[in-house]
Amino acid sequence: MNLRTNIKEAQGLGSAKDGVSHWWLQRLTAVALVPLMLWLAFGLARHGGAGYEATVAWVANPMTTVLWVLSLAALFWHIKLGLQVVIEDYVHDERAKFASLIAMKFITVLLAAIAILAVLRVALGS
Repeated sequence: MNLRTNIKEAQGLGSAKDGVSHWWLQRLTAVALVPLMLWLAFGLARHGGAGYEATVAWVANPMTTVLWVLSLAALFWHIKLGLQVVIEDYVHDERAKFASLIAMKFITVLLAAIAILAVLRVALGS
């Protein structure tokens, strides 16, 4: 009884050496998002009734701007990692999987860029 598989059967089915780093990045972004989202929630709640000028002044504070950008970058990176796992696990047609992964990556980068640009425009006063 031979417990080893033939190379022809196993070819292309081995590890891509990417799963562990993907898993760690997803956990790392999740851990980073906890304090960032708490800060964002409390900051937005604190400035919820404030006027436009007060809110713009808060966003224009350099520390606030940096935390906003970090929050958005970590959020969209985490979204990208999570959607990638969902697509890889549940889309079985290889062409549809490839197209979905490419579209998802473009869309998440585009949305992240739009969100970060919006924060920077408010912070820089343009």
